[in-house]
Amino acid sequence: MTHLAPMFHQSHDLLPVRPPETVSMRTRDGVRLDADLYRPDATGSWPTLLLRVPCGRRTALTSHYAHPRWYAARGYVVVVQDIRGCGTSDGRFRPFEAEREDGAEAVAWAASLPGSSGAVAMYGSGYAGMAQWLALAEAPAALRAVVPAFAGWDVFSDWAYEGGAFRLADAMGWALRTAADAARRVEDGTGHRLLSDAARSLPVDDEIPSRPQALRDYARYSHYDDWLTNPVPGPPWAALSPKAMQEAMPADVAVLQVGGWYDPRLAGMLDAHERFAARGGRAPVRLVVGSWGADGPAAVPGQAPTLDTLQLAWFDRVLKGDGGDRGGPVRLHDVETGRWHDLPGLPAAEAVLHLSSDGLANRQGGRLELEMPDLEALDVVVHDPRTPVPTVGGHAVPDVAGRFDRAAVDRRPDVATYTSLPLDEPLMLAGRVALDVWVEADAPSFDVSAVLSVLRPDGQVLPLTQGHARVEPGDPTRPLTIAMRAVCATLAPGSALRLSLAGSCFPAYPVNPGTGAEPGETRRVDALPITLLIHSGPDRPSRLRLPAGSPAPG
Repeated sequence: MTHLAPMFHQSHDLLPVRPPETVSMRTRDGVRLDADLYRPDATGSWPTLLLRVPCGRRTALTSHYAHPRWYAARGYVVVVQDIRGCGTSDGRFRPFEAEREDGAEAVAWAASLPGSSGAVAMYGSGYAGMAQWLALAEAPAALRAVVPAFAGWDVFSDWAYEGGAFRLADAMGWALRTAADAARRVEDGTGHRLLSDAARSLPVDDEIPSRPQALRDYARYSHYDDWLTNPVPGPPWAALSPKAMQEAMPADVAVLQVGGWYDPRLAGMLDAHERFAARGGRAPVRLVVGSWGADGPAAVPGQAPTLDTLQLAWFDRVLKGDGGDRGGPVRLHDVETGRWHDLPGLPAAEAVLHLSSDGLANRQGGRLELEMPDLEALDVVVHDPRTPVPTVGGHAVPDVAGRFDRAAVDRRPDVATYTSLPLDEPLMLAGRVALDVWVEADAPSFDVSAVLSVLRPDGQVLPLTQGHARVEPGDPTRPLTIAMRAVCATLAPGSALRLSLAGSCFPAYPVNPGTGAEPGETRRVDALPITLLIHSGPDRPSRLRLPAGSPAPG
């Protein structure tokens, strides 16, 4: 593992760029999709980059990427298309439903546009990243490369639910924004204003926090109710998800995924990378994960590389045969040192730290130990729905994702913490993390929120990774296994690891009422206090699993 700098440096002779042209295509069912075409003002033909967006092509996702002119000046034809029911394109927007067929048709159409060499690559983040996966499942002949960023792999587990819990803040925020756009398209000024205002300040304090009045009143503009009322995986979700279509995806298309430690959809991107890497196709497959949220590198000033330098080097390599940086199959940014590390793959969670306690973990008395404790222990945590444990930092916050000190949260009596001894030497963690916790409650249903942090010598507690589980009546909890997110961090001597457990993480996930009722049916007044019993010891060994090969804490 090495420190790699500078990264992805490319130099290009810049070409003049023609003024953008508006061009349109017709889908198989006659729907008109509009696009802007950018191309070099020079003779010849160039590879084509296709960006299909739900947010209106005039913005061209410039919040994440350079303007399309930047790519055109470097020898590419760029097509930015409004997807069905968005921008000025015809049709009705229903998330992910038409992207497989529409995307494949758009690839073939883009390959035939003026200036195109016939070779097409796709790029885009979030929804535009998922649109790439879905187009790939149709195996369009002209498609040579995809670069999904902050996209995920499975709509159910990456966009709607996590550990069985509804992704309240993330799903509600997106639903409100897309509903506001739908209201704007039909010139419903009142609906647009109310929905836009709600998106800027999530109405999670409504009588029904998971189904606020704005989304009830304007349900006709949104998919939100469909997602909220379908809390288990199955055919409706599979019909939307690249994960369910992976066998149809060709192995001769180059895949570069770009993810972030604080991106809600990271876990699915790791699954997708492992799936494609295991196939051993002829085309290169690569994963880059930075200390970014869903807003990308632009949200972290001063950090290289940008999405543009990342993918331009990739496009030059796979579409033009140019050199450029190749690096390793997996490149991870270390959130503690700021270094980048190349790995052949993502290590699994196999090293073990045991939870141990004298029964005072909710007074910061719990421990993480190398050896199994000799005695059984029981920690009691009482979740009060009137004052749920708040979401602080990480990937699931409703506003700015990232690393924020959670020391004050860990001092709450409704949070159990388990802390290792300070390290005698650096500790490198790179890979997946998981938790096996023996837990029970005095309610039919309950939640467990788990956060793994670094406790620095100055007292700061900075999250490294987290996981969440909603336990439904009858679910196994002996133990309850929580798949936490992957991590890359080198902890300095004097630092310690801390695991924090709580019965809520609001508003990232709904407050569990304890009754087994669905979130969309739960009023604030319905929620009950829940007592959690957390066991540890030889007979009920709660344990934290860290990436294989990680040095042990002192």
